[in-house]
Amino acid sequence: MKSLKPILLVDDSLRDAEMAIEALAAYHLANAVIHLRDGAEALDYLFYRGEFAGRPKGLPGFILLDLKMPRVDGLEVLRQIKGDPALKVIPVVVMTSSREDQDLVNSYQLGVNAYVVKPVKFHEFVEAVKQLGAFWAVLNEPAPDSERRLGGAGA
Repeated sequence: MKSLKPILLVDDSLRDAEMAIEALAAYHLANAVIHLRDGAEALDYLFYRGEFAGRPKGLPGFILLDLKMPRVDGLEVLRQIKGDPALKVIPVVVMTSSREDQDLVNSYQLGVNAYVVKPVKFHEFVEAVKQLGAFWAVLNEPAPDSERRLGGAGA
């Protein structure tokens, strides 16, 4: 049986994060959703640093990642995730308002699993998040948890 891993939601827009959390809840996913406000918090969480130094070990089931954020942007977060042997197996879905070709190209070159432009209309946004949650949290068969084999992220 597949264990329920948390969904990591990294987005500096409180409004978008709240809508995404509501959409995932409406789909009745049992996975916890952890909202982080920017890329620096996401990296601290993933590498067990700062306020997350003592968090329980384990990887998220997948990451919904915005690109345009303060402090550390989504591309840098993606670069560090996909560059780390213990983290690179985590599916990362970029969900951003950016329609810039260079953001799309850079994301795929860095190893993103999917790139979704945030729909502007509320109903479409909620539906997109529901579908992403259903696929990545329920249907997708994740790679074995490499963190255990490699001694933990950042170890």
